[in-house]
This record gives sequence, C-alpha cells and structure tokens, in this order.
Amino acid sequence: MKSVFLDSITDISAQDWNSVVNDDYPFMRHEFIAAMELSESACTKSGWKAQHLVIYDQDNPIALMPLYLKNHSYGEYIFDWSWAGAYDRHGMDYYPKLLSAIPFTPATGPRLACIDSCDKGLIYPYISEILQARATELNASSVHILLPDQEETSEWAKQNLMTRTTSQFHWFNDDYKDFEDFLQSFSSRKRKNLKKERRRIIEQGVSLQVLTGDEITPELWDVFYDFYQLTYAKRSGHGGYLQREFFDLLSESMPEHVMLVLAKSKDQFVAGALYFYSSTTLYGRYWGCTQEFEMLHFEACYYQGIEFCIARGLKKFDAGAQGEHKIQRGFTPTPIWSNHWIKDKQFSDAIGDFILRETQSTLAYIENAKEYLPFKKASE
Repeated sequence: MKSVFLDSITDISAQDWNSVVNDDYPFMRHEFIAAMELSESACTKSGWKAQHLVIYDQDNPIALMPLYLKNHSYGEYIFDWSWAGAYDRHGMDYYPKLLSAIPFTPATGPRLACIDSCDKGLIYPYISEILQARATELNASSVHILLPDQEETSEWAKQNLMTRTTSQFHWFNDDYKDFEDFLQSFSSRKRKNLKKERRRIIEQGVSLQVLTGDEITPELWDVFYDFYQLTYAKRSGHGGYLQREFFDLLSESMPEHVMLVLAKSKDQFVAGALYFYSSTTLYGRYWGCTQEFEMLHFEACYYQGIEFCIARGLKKFDAGAQGEHKIQRGFTPTPIWSNHWIKDKQFSDAIGDFILRETQSTLAYIENAKEYLPFKKASE
C-alpha cells in the first residue's frame, strides 16, 4: 500500500473517488467536495487547504479520506475554540491542525471510505500512523475526525484517538403513512400545538412549494442565495461561507440529491430552506427569509422535511446543528461523535480529561432532554 496526499479533489477522477466511497451519502461524493473547492468556498484562501488522503494498492485506490490543513476552526460545528485558547495562553500554536470533515456540513457520515475487501484491522492502524506522521511533518498540533458514524468512531478509538461525544436532534421515521399518522404519536396537547403552528402559515397567506433536481432553475438559485446571505448577514455580519457558484455546480453535477423549499406571500418569494438527501436520510442545511412570518421557519425547515421523508420512505431527518426547539416537534436528542489526536502529551491529557467529563454531561443531558419529547407516554 502507498499513501498520497492530494492538493485538490480534482487530482483524482470522480469515478475513482466515488467507486471507493460506494455510498449515496451526498457529502462524501467527489461532486460535492469539488463544488466546494472549485467555487472557492473551501480552499486555501478560505483556510481549508486540501490534503485529501488516498491509499493505493498497486495503482488502484482502496481507501480515502477528505482531509484539510486548517488555520482556524470556522465552519466545523464541533467546537474546539477553548482548546485553541488554552494553547494560546501557554504561548503555543494550536493552528495549523489536520482535519477530516465535510466543510460547513454538520452531518454524520463516513469519513474513511474503503473498498469492501479492505481489512479494517489493518487499514485503521495504517491510516492512523499516516495521519499522525503527516501532522508532525506539517507542524500541526493535532488530528481531528469530525462526525464519523458510530462504527467508524469506535474504530478510531481502537487506535487511541480520543472519542468526544456531543449531541444533535434527529427525526426518525417509524414507518409513518403520512404527517397525520406521525402526529398521532404525539400527546393530545402537543398534537394540537403543532397543528396550530401549521394552520398559522395558511392564515398568514403563505404557500410553500417543494422542488427537486432540475426543477430548481438558476433563477430560483438566485432567490435562495439571497436568503442564504441574509441569514449570515443577520447572524454573523458576513455573506456566508458558500459562494454563489457552489450552488450552480451542485445543480449541474448532483441534482438528484438536492431539495429546496420555497415560501411565497402575495406572489413574492419570502423564504427558502435547502436540503440534501440520500436513499435513507434527509439533511437540512440552509435557511433564510426576507420577511418574518410566525412559524414559517418551523414549517419550511422541519415540517416540510418530515413530509418529504414520509413520502420518500426516508428513515432519518438530520436537521443540522443545535436547536432545542426541535425536541417538542419530534426530533430526538441523539449522540454524535468526533475523534482527536493531540500531539503534545500534556495537552492531550488535559483535553482527554475534559472530553471524559463532557461526555458524561452530554449523555446525561440527552437522557434528560428525551423527557421533553412530545410523544405519548406508555400510559396514554
């Protein structure tokens, strides 16, 4: 086996990359990562210097990871600012760091992709050594693997990468026939509240449409991009991480993974929510509006997504980071994971202690938060 680090995803063909991924999880596809890079949304200039790792057996790729050298922690959603601050207080450099993640995408999924014949007992130790050696070569403080699935995070833990557990809120499809069937799983009071929220959309004269694939024209992408930029301008004072070209590239290369909800009032578009989806999962990603309407965020970002999942038979709806308000709308508190190797022994010990205490707190929070789910109790 030999390892190669790529300065750009375009240094490997889409066919070779996707044949190793062999999964319709949209964010690991060559097309998605290429759209990030070619649009200069994730590139060296924006602090995401590509270091994509490909493992070859002879001339055939057998394993790969999206990988970046980072000089900041923006766009990651697994927060390590306090770690960087501790390094700074001790006169040490936390950046650069080596990161395996999907830029600006807090969605659990594969980070190491291997062909079926790969021996995990060999490939994980091999890649772990390569990542640590690469970090040392680049004078990086650490290696981070963000949001791998549970099986993969367990494999990294076997290689002595620390496992950090945080949480999100995910919706799970219990083979619901339609939205009303989903609501029947709620307690009476919670069901009435949610129906009232949906009625409020109609009462305000707002209509919504769901578009997929080629139905999303360049003109509609322009409309949505304005919404996207407005959200970031209000929240962060800038126009967002993603460039307009990113959405054009996605529309051309992977339209079968994209869904857009647009809301209208008085024949004018007033809000939009962008989703991606695989054969099993819907991923809620971006939202924005030009006018404020009661409950419109919940309708566009959650209820329309749930209806889409039920109609398509998707098993899970990953609605993104944060948002305890999702709980009362049927989204279950769910653990998510990341894995970390810290080169400095003292900092590694200190961060390991922090992770242990944080994990205990997170698991307790998840169990407590589940008590607030709207579903009927066994006695009802």
